[in-house]
Amino acid sequence: MGSTGARQRWARLIPIIFIVYSLAYVDRANFGFGAAAGLSKTLHITSSTTALLGSLFFLGYFFFQIPGAHYAEKRSAKRIVFWGMILWGILASLTGLLSNVTWLMIDRLLLGVVESVLFPSLLVFNTHWFLKPERARANTFLILGNPVTVLWMSVVSGFLIAVIGWQWMFILEGIPSIIMAFIWWALINDQPSEARWLNSEQQNNLTHALTAEQNQFREKPQYWKAFQSREVLLLAGQYFLWSIGVYGFVLWLPSIVKAASGLGIGLTGLISAIPYLLAILLMVLASYFADKQLNRKIYVWPFLLLGGIALYGSFVIGVHQFIPAMILLVLAGGLMYAPYGPFFAIIPDIVPRSASGESMAMINSMGALGSFVGSYFVGYLNAVTGRPNDGFLFMSLSLILSAVLTMLVKAKPATATTRPADSTV
Repeated sequence: MGSTGARQRWARLIPIIFIVYSLAYVDRANFGFGAAAGLSKTLHITSSTTALLGSLFFLGYFFFQIPGAHYAEKRSAKRIVFWGMILWGILASLTGLLSNVTWLMIDRLLLGVVESVLFPSLLVFNTHWFLKPERARANTFLILGNPVTVLWMSVVSGFLIAVIGWQWMFILEGIPSIIMAFIWWALINDQPSEARWLNSEQQNNLTHALTAEQNQFREKPQYWKAFQSREVLLLAGQYFLWSIGVYGFVLWLPSIVKAASGLGIGLTGLISAIPYLLAILLMVLASYFADKQLNRKIYVWPFLLLGGIALYGSFVIGVHQFIPAMILLVLAGGLMYAPYGPFFAIIPDIVPRSASGESMAMINSMGALGSFVGSYFVGYLNAVTGRPNDGFLFMSLSLILSAVLTMLVKAKPATATTRPADSTV
């Protein structure tokens, strides 16, 4: 097989989609720092209302996943991501400008609605540009924007809050998304046939290889039939439970660390960043071996099971022994992030392209519901009981159950009939 322009594709596309998803993730995670820095006190609201504000994003995030993926597959991922970035940048900055709680709730809900089209559209985009032996790594470099963002944002947000306050932190962290939208528009193409930076041979070879992958599917079901698939339904339930653990962790870790350690917001940000260093390393390793062996499932459920056990251990130890509890939280954070790339590579392996985008969106929308439940209920438990680690037990059980559902998925190890001849990444 001839060149598919693998080096050019990875060098041009991966940094852009990584930055796009990184910027989109800022407004999901920085709310936790606003909450830890006294948002409730400034707005004169209860802790449970603050928990609702943080979780409303994920309720809005649930609504337009499937229409967004459908538009990206049938029309243009480039266009929908461009407009989404501009709108979410504006809405993210408004979080720091609105002092009326009702309007702030509407803003957080709309922010989730606008961002709901992003992730499934980028996953669809990857299926248009990367072959099966590349896909787990391509998805991982996309999703690495998640822990990498929390890593730098934990430090930057803590610093900004300490210097200029939580309102200005929200305002400034929304602006880069608007700037990046125009860079995305200038550099991205929807299809290989549109890319002038690939020569005609590379365009043709990549297009033929992608077509050959789709020809392996005997049936080409529409997405509403794929929704009835046992495997798709299991993965949707799995991702719902997994997201309870992840977003309960992301949103409330700063508040938990601050309450348990008694440190200031700056040091809280530094400590809260540590789990994401481990997450980055484990995500890269898991995706590398998942693509090398083309066996996705075995690189998903063991990480989730061990992450759930680590969270349970932190719950048992309690916040009064901060250092051992924090060590287990670092392990849990790294382990629960590790399987993202292999997980989202399972779906195109078992569902043809005519339905995989919408299937990924449906699964991700269930993850959004899980994120809503996790972010709200963990915050609610902390507020009601006054014990910052009570949510760990809830998150732990959710991760363990998600591992069990992953084991039940019948995902045969994929076989690659078209491995890029020039792929060295």
